[in-house]
This record gives sequence, structure tokens and C-alpha cells, in this order.
Amino acid sequence: MRSFTLIVVVFFCISGLNCPILTYAQTYFPAGLQFSSIVLPNILGGRSVTIFQPTYTQAELEQIQKSFQQIGIDAEAYFPDDLIFSGREVTSAYSAYFNTRQIQFIITLLKSAAGYELVAAAYSQSVAIYDVSKPAWQVKNSNLTEMLRTVFQDSWNNQKKQNFLVNDYPEMDIRVNPFKGVRYELYAIDLKVDQLAVPKFGQPELDQQLEAFMKENYPLKYVLTNPGIDDQRLRSDGSLYVLCFVRTRGSVAREVLGYDMTKAETAYASITYPAGQLQLKTIPSGAPVYKFYFRHLVNGNIYLGPKWDADENWLDALRNHITGFKAEVKLR
Repeated sequence: MRSFTLIVVVFFCISGLNCPILTYAQTYFPAGLQFSSIVLPNILGGRSVTIFQPTYTQAELEQIQKSFQQIGIDAEAYFPDDLIFSGREVTSAYSAYFNTRQIQFIITLLKSAAGYELVAAAYSQSVAIYDVSKPAWQVKNSNLTEMLRTVFQDSWNNQKKQNFLVNDYPEMDIRVNPFKGVRYELYAIDLKVDQLAVPKFGQPELDQQLEAFMKENYPLKYVLTNPGIDDQRLRSDGSLYVLCFVRTRGSVAREVLGYDMTKAETAYASITYPAGQLQLKTIPSGAPVYKFYFRHLVNGNIYLGPKWDADENWLDALRNHITGFKAEVKLR
């Protein structure tokens, strides 16, 4: 059993996942994944990618990669967890990329007040990421150097090193476009005539709030749908657009959604509508936010709106986006 608590910032397109998505403290490991102290077969011969929590420092990641190089763990790329686990579309895009790299293992690096933890799992070759049919190798220690020493000793006692051409430093610059269509910093004006699918959360209290909000604030055609329904089914049921959102650090949300990231910013000004009146709200770039948008179910185009309207609460963020959209198309 795991003794560390994994605090994860996650973000999702709400059409894509059938799971609770608003719990901030949650693990992204699937329920069926078992943990063991036994080294994974061929971990010193196959290819891996590393998923890490943003609390890891650059120096710590470099220390880990240097150790992997000595051990023979071929970690070909490093990705922050709140980038990879960003909803079905994003996770699916990275899974496809992993497949092109012939990845066999997913190494997850966790960090908490209790110390460090490494979980090496077989890669599922799919959007599920973790293969639950095989136990994951788990190593943890309050000291990073000691944890890596255990990884070295256990792996070398178990198998021979086969990977000799391992990167010197963690490769961290790879980004994959998760969207199939074109991004527009506009509203989806066609929603004046086209039906919008609004997937529910699968949590009664949140679903009630969502239903009440849409009934009171969205005067156009829409349908509330169960979570996890795929695009083809939504389309066959009469919808042409689906309501989506991201939930992560503001800087990560903007990067994933394709905003200009050439200028480093410590905070972002967001268009909000408290009490129905437009106001600017400054939110630190590292703070978790929700950002809603519309996605076309046929061509995959995403419509973000002309202004950044993310907010710290999902209902506020939804209100920001819907209010701005109604003002654009001149709806009351």
C-alpha cells in the first residue's frame, strides 16, 4: 500500500472522463494497479518516460537522470503530471506519442513532506497509461539519494544492464498538440442554432449545480449528458459542440490551450462577472484555475473566447465564459 499522499492538479475536457474530476487531492493511479517491491522485468532494457510532480526541482531531476544513466534506466523524456493528466484528449495525444517512441514503462516521481517515491509501471499502450495487469515497482525514502541507491541495488541484483545510451540530462522540452482542429480565440457563434452537449460530472451535488446554472443562464439549445460518452455518440444524439474545460495551474492551462508563452508572467488578468458586472481579476500563474471552452464534435476546432476568463472556482469560470458568450451574440 502507498503511504504517501499524492496531491495532483488535474484538468479535463468534461466529455472525456467518467470519474470524479473536482477532487483536488487525488491519485491518478488506476484503482486496479498493484504495488510491489519487485523490480519490473526488462526495466534495464526497455524504454521509459518519466512523469513528475512540479514540486521537483531542476537539480533533483538532473540528479535522478544521472542516476538512471548509471543504472541503465532509459528515461527518454520527462513530463509534469499536470500536463499529462489533463483530460482524455491530452492524455490520448501523449499516449500516441509514447507509442511512436516505443515506450514500455512509465516512471512516476512523487514528492511529499514524507519524502520521495518512485513508481515504475508497465505502460498500457493506451490512454489508460498504467497497465493494471502487472504490479508496479515502488521505491520510497525520505532522502532522494537513498531512494536512488535502493533503485540501483534492487535493479542490479535482479537483472543485467542493457541500456548503455541513456541521456545525460532529463529531456523536458517535448510538447504534443492535443487538439485535432484549429484553435480560435473567439466564441462559437454557431451555437445560436447548434445544440451544445454539457456532460455532467457524475457527482450528484455538482450535477445539480450544473443543471441549475445551465437552466438559468443558457437560453440556447443544450442537453445534459452522462460523463464518459464519446464524441460519436454525442453527435448522433444531435449535438455539434461539447462544453469542455481545463483545470490546472494557470500557466499550464495557457500552454496546453495554445496561448503565447514567450513572455514569462507571474499572474494573469482574467475577465470575470461577479454579481453580473464585468471585472478584472488577477490570479497568480501558479494557482490552479478552471478555463472553459467549446469544442466542435466534427472538426475538433476549439473556441476559447476572445478574453482570458479562467477562475479559481469551476462555477465562476463557467459563468465567466457563458456570460461573455451571451454578450458577444447579444443574448440576455
